[in-house]
Amino acid sequence: MAAFFCVNAVLAEFIGVKIFALEDTLGIAPLQWNLFGQSGSLNFTAGTLLWPIVFIMTDTVNEYYGRQGVRFISWLAAGLIVYGFAFAFIAIHLAPATWWVTVVKDQGVPDYQAAFAAVFGQGLWTIWGSLIAFMLGQLIDVSVFHRIRRATGERHAWLRATGSTAVSQLIDSFVVLYIAFVIGPQHWPTSLFLAVGTLNYLYKMGAAIALIPLLYIARAGIHRYLGHDRAHELRELAAAG
Repeated sequence: MAAFFCVNAVLAEFIGVKIFALEDTLGIAPLQWNLFGQSGSLNFTAGTLLWPIVFIMTDTVNEYYGRQGVRFISWLAAGLIVYGFAFAFIAIHLAPATWWVTVVKDQGVPDYQAAFAAVFGQGLWTIWGSLIAFMLGQLIDVSVFHRIRRATGERHAWLRATGSTAVSQLIDSFVVLYIAFVIGPQHWPTSLFLAVGTLNYLYKMGAAIALIPLLYIARAGIHRYLGHDRAHELRELAAAG
């Protein structure tokens, strides 16, 4: 679970540089949202495809390994993200082979080195904003999860999973934008910051709710693999920790 969690978190950071149009992807007419005086179509970072899976993995680990387990995989993922970006920056600054720079010119990329640097060399404000938001979100998620669990016991796994995601992603969605685009060099106006943050939050919550069945599938697989008694014992230890 830790390996799957980490690879999803790292991939989400690297593919997040691409912004996609949801309506065009689905083949529907632009919805033209209007929030806080801002309007536009539904454009999201490609990283949003993977973050809902990260939320499900967080809640699954939280259910069986508690706060300690979530904190461990969260710090591990953050370290691996930094590690990945460090080597991406090293790769960018390696002198490119002369022939390689124009190797895909016929595909519409006249300078492969410039394209490589643009894709993998995401701005430091975006990287650090995402990392800080990720860790804040994870730590808040684990706390809210266990608060809801104390109130519901072993019942309503969907409620503690969705409730913890609702609170943690409210923080995450706005913190990353604030650091990367308000404090950062682009200096977004407050209206744009609130509009984009709200849309990102609604998208993440919609995806998280849609993926609730995966939470129960994961639970069923764990119980089948460990046996009901051992799975129950782990859940009790996680709740007490």
